[in-house]
Parts: sequence; structure tokens; C-alpha cells
Amino acid sequence: MPEPIAVICGATAGVGRATAEAFATAGYRVALIARGEQGLRDTRDQLEALGATVLAISADVADAKALDAAASRIESELGPIDVWVNAAMATVFGPFASLTAEEIRRVTEVTYLGSVHGTLAALRHMRPRNSGTIVQVGSALAYRAIPLQSAYCGAKFAIRGFIDSLRCELIHDNSAIRLSMVQLPAHNTPQFDWARNKIGWRAQPVPPIHTPEVAARAILRAARDAPRELWVGTASLKAIIGTLFMPGLLDRMLARQAWDGQLVPERVAENRPDNLFEPVEGLHSTDGRFGDQAQSHALTISAANVGKLALGAGALLALGAGWALGRGRGRR
Repeated sequence: MPEPIAVICGATAGVGRATAEAFATAGYRVALIARGEQGLRDTRDQLEALGATVLAISADVADAKALDAAASRIESELGPIDVWVNAAMATVFGPFASLTAEEIRRVTEVTYLGSVHGTLAALRHMRPRNSGTIVQVGSALAYRAIPLQSAYCGAKFAIRGFIDSLRCELIHDNSAIRLSMVQLPAHNTPQFDWARNKIGWRAQPVPPIHTPEVAARAILRAARDAPRELWVGTASLKAIIGTLFMPGLLDRMLARQAWDGQLVPERVAENRPDNLFEPVEGLHSTDGRFGDQAQSHALTISAANVGKLALGAGALLALGAGWALGRGRGRR
């Protein structure tokens, strides 16, 4: 039986690179899609050293035609695509008032439309076979937005709405194509050193911070089992559930905690390059500069199981209340 084929968009750094390594180690042939040639070469060499068959393609996910051409090349050179992972992203750190329309548009084009373009390209090849799995790399920020990343949070919210709508359409069509979204917590990746920064202070992920391998394991699990959503880390769980029940309280908490929590008391170097419009070569690695804080394990739970637990807890509370009420009446 031939090795399955996985496509990773945003494959040369951080979560995307860790995910590419996870799929290669699991026996997949891997197609890498990213902009930077050096990062593609380095990642390809890394995976080939593991014994994997690798195809590296330079493309900007914001360019729908380029991504569609990449998918066709993958089908031609590697074979039928089994798994497509949308992991590419871009962000700008700064208050909304400091952002330009051009910056917001670019974050949206890469993070949101990049996922839409990837999904379009994947479905064009998966639909005729009526098989395949698309994994969307999401974030707790797709449910609970934080200050200083308005464009990125908006894009992640948009992705969740898009995936939910598409899932309904696939169900309506009785399609066997599977969709899964993985909602991630903070990770130790290079993005905090190459994302555009309008604050002036160096940025950091809001703790607790996890290694990129934590995300990669969850994404590989999503590709295999295709749960509707996977929630990774207790911070994600708290943020998602908390915003459902106490959105106003979280607004006030995050206004205080998440602003300073994203900043390091060090000035950003003047003329530091960023990757918003062009790749920054030389920084393509899996890990960022927060390795001493990064946790290598995290609770990972299907959103469906969270719902079942909530229903179970509600039923137990109802039974307990009924039992207490019955005892109270019996004593009268």
C-alpha cells in the first residue's frame, strides 16, 4: 500500500514545520508549501534525513492560483492528496488604531483567505474521489479575542465560521471528505521575532507556552480521527468555555492581563525586518526563544467530549438538586 500524502501550508517554521516533521515520522509523503526558498530547502533536507519523500513548493497562500497550481503539481508528482493542513498565518502586533488598512488586508489574505484558498485547492482533487481530510490549524483566539492582535483574531474567527459552513454543506452532500479544526494555545515559535510589531516592545505568547510538537501531535491526531474540533491545552479550554458564559468578565480581565502579558520589557530593534509581505530568511526554525518556558505536553480533548462532559455534569447537578429537594419535602 503506498504511503499517504500530506500537504502542509506554512510548513517551514513553528507549528507548520513541527507538523511536517510529525507527518514524515508517521510515514507520510509530505508536500511543503511556503514562500521562502531557504526555509523550504532546510525543511526538505530535515525531512529527507528522516527517510521521507518530500516535495517543496514556493507559493504564497494569499495567491489562489499559485496554491491551485501547487495542488496540481503535488497530485502529478507525489500522487493523490490524502491530508491537507492549513497552517499558514501572519499577524501584526499593535493596537487597532496603529494598524493600516493595508496591514489588516494582508493579515486577512494570508490567515483567512490562505485557508480558504487551500481548502478550495484540496477539494478540487478530493471531491472526485470522495475522500480526504482537511485540517485547519485554529486557535483559542478563534473563540476568545485578545488585545493587540485584532486583525489576526478577526481572521481566526472568520476561519471558524467558514469551516462550520463548509462542514454543513459536505454533510448535506453526503460527502466522505472530513473537516477538522484544531484550536491551539500559545506556542514557542519564531513568529514573535518576525511578525510586524507596531508596539515598540518585543512580543511574547501569553503563558502558558507550549512546544510546537504539542500542536503537531494534535494536528496528526486530527488528520487520523477527524474530530469536529480538538481543543489543545487547559488555557484554550478555559478561554473557550469562559467566553461562552462570562464574555464581559473576560473582556475586562484580558484588557488588564493580555496587554502586558504579550510584551517583554525590551525594545524592538530598529529596522528589524518582518515577514508580513516578504519572507525573512534565516529565522525559519521550529522553536522560538521561549524554550525555557515551553511545556512539552498539554491536555487535548475533542470539543464533542467537552459537550458530553458538560451535559453529564448538568445531569448530575439536576439529580442532586432533585434529591435534595425530595429530602427537604420528606422532612416536612
